[in-house]
Amino acid sequence: MATLTTTTAARAQGARAAGGAHLRRKRRLFWPFAAPALVLYLAFLVLPTIGTVVLSFTSWAGAGDTPKPNGVTNYTQMWASDSFQYAFRNTLVYVFAGGVGTFALAFLFTMVLRDMRGGKVVRAILFFPNIVAPVALGMFLGFVFKYQPGKQGLANYVLEHAGADAAKFLAPANVTGVVTASLIWASSGFYITILMAAVDRIPPYLYEDAELGGASPWQKFRNITLPMTWDVVGVAGVLWTINALKIFELVFVLAGPGTYAPPNQAWTLGIYVFDRTFGSNGTPDFGAACACAVAMIALVSILVVLLRRVMRRDAIQF
Repeated sequence: MATLTTTTAARAQGARAAGGAHLRRKRRLFWPFAAPALVLYLAFLVLPTIGTVVLSFTSWAGAGDTPKPNGVTNYTQMWASDSFQYAFRNTLVYVFAGGVGTFALAFLFTMVLRDMRGGKVVRAILFFPNIVAPVALGMFLGFVFKYQPGKQGLANYVLEHAGADAAKFLAPANVTGVVTASLIWASSGFYITILMAAVDRIPPYLYEDAELGGASPWQKFRNITLPMTWDVVGVAGVLWTINALKIFELVFVLAGPGTYAPPNQAWTLGIYVFDRTFGSNGTPDFGAACACAVAMIALVSILVVLLRRVMRRDAIQF
């Protein structure tokens, strides 16, 4: 008995020693594999972000003269600017109104396609606008919503033949609504695909039991689909927030006059940075552009943190 106990203890000690050696080898391999990724992360994300923050407190045309410190002047002038206020307001409209519309449409199609024959084909069709370049998509939508006497776009053509008056969809006061609707139409396919992948993980017997219990479609959605996909919805919400804050091309093409930049009423934060970087009124102002970029970083950080806290919920095991 004593011999058996000694042998067992020796084997356990040998296993611990082997495990310790394996762990040390893994630790030695960690840095050679992780170092290149960390170097790239530092070079292309951390350092440029720090440089942007530093330049936001300077006055610099981007070439020639060296940056001159000017304190918080860029920030105060930015917040007092009408163009920045338009850009900030429009960006929030795209984030919140566009997000609500996109996810409502995505959930609606998800529930319809779940039990629909040929749902995968329809899902692929709905995803198609996401593979089209935003500039090309903007040109197509410009053709649809164009308003010119004698050269109406498709939307106004339909309105006129229905007995209604033509509408100036792309007027500065209306373009934000048009872009929001276009974003909902173009982006919903991407989020339908994400949500459908999450719904496909839900065991079918849960829906069968709910069906036998007489649950309505809304009750099945509220008590089964939404709780079971909550973590995926949170990740999708973060992706939407980041993408909506960076919107640029679609607005630039739809609202632009074809020369330089859209009217101030249609600006987004991305267009504001573009304008200050390349200088619509002469000399570029990289300091002001960096100040707006820092505001965008702060805004997306705040919104993502708030969204993650709101969406925090215990995972459901199934």
